[in-house]
Amino acid sequence: MSDFSFQGVTPDLILDAVESVGFYPVSGLLPLNSYENRVYQFLADDQKRYVVKFYRPQRWSDEQILEEHQFTAELANAEIPVVCPLAIAGETALQWQGFRFAVFPSIGGRALEPEQLEQLEDLGRHLGRLHLTGSARPFTFRPQLYTRAGLDEAVNELLACELLPDSLREAFRAILLPVVARVHAVNWDAYTHVRLHGDCHIGNLLWRPEGLTLVDFDDCRQGPAVQDLWMMLSGDRLQQQIQLETLLEGYEEFMEFDPRELHLIEPLRALRIIHYMAWLARRWEDPAFPHNFSWFAEPRYWEQQILALKEQLSALDEPPLRLQPGFN
Repeated sequence: MSDFSFQGVTPDLILDAVESVGFYPVSGLLPLNSYENRVYQFLADDQKRYVVKFYRPQRWSDEQILEEHQFTAELANAEIPVVCPLAIAGETALQWQGFRFAVFPSIGGRALEPEQLEQLEDLGRHLGRLHLTGSARPFTFRPQLYTRAGLDEAVNELLACELLPDSLREAFRAILLPVVARVHAVNWDAYTHVRLHGDCHIGNLLWRPEGLTLVDFDDCRQGPAVQDLWMMLSGDRLQQQIQLETLLEGYEEFMEFDPRELHLIEPLRALRIIHYMAWLARRWEDPAFPHNFSWFAEPRYWEQQILALKEQLSALDEPPLRLQPGFN
């Protein structure tokens, strides 16, 4: 079994790593809210705050990590507000004692408020500019958002998960497989794929005095543009319609949106639900996961997921959101 753990990432190792590239903390290490990687904030002797991110071993290759960094550098060069890793002697992808890490400037800000339509429209502008840059060329090493093999692997991990109660295993399988079949049935190749943020939710959007900044490109991938839009939609159908059109008002100032992609929202939601469950199952041996996601081991969680998948299967049969006639 591959070692995806962070055993060995001790406070002493973290300090030695950042000091090896010229940063000398004068404060303690403040762990930030990240489970996939290990991320810490510190105040250095230059009285500036920084964030050091240790990449989970064997999740991304060196080439895939560097491609994330290169993408954010392209976006910054296009004057799109993002947080880029700092280059140390010309290198952004750093190593210490077998662990890959990067150092970022620490920025403050407050969460975007999606009920504020002017903020939502501004996000649309940012995403339009991001996708315009992202469409210039494809990723070479980063994976596609959807792959048949990736989804099938997630399904196999879930069905083999020892935390899935035997009493619910058949019911879970009976609803999971039809949902998966519907996702597989989408002709993903019929849509344009661009380089994406990939995980565009409120937690990765910071509203600052100078405007909106996008953070955390760890999940950047190649996929349809709507992936970076649909997670900002909430509420009933009318509310989602208003939110969608507000986003696209800003988006289409820079990038044309293919309305056919509205058919992908529910398949993408299903894909995220399944991959999230599989992520928890895959990472369960990491001590941080049983501590922070204890409910994953409870039968009630799996009962709720069976119901959620039933609702998602119904949503896949509903007509997609539609843009109002005359929308530009």
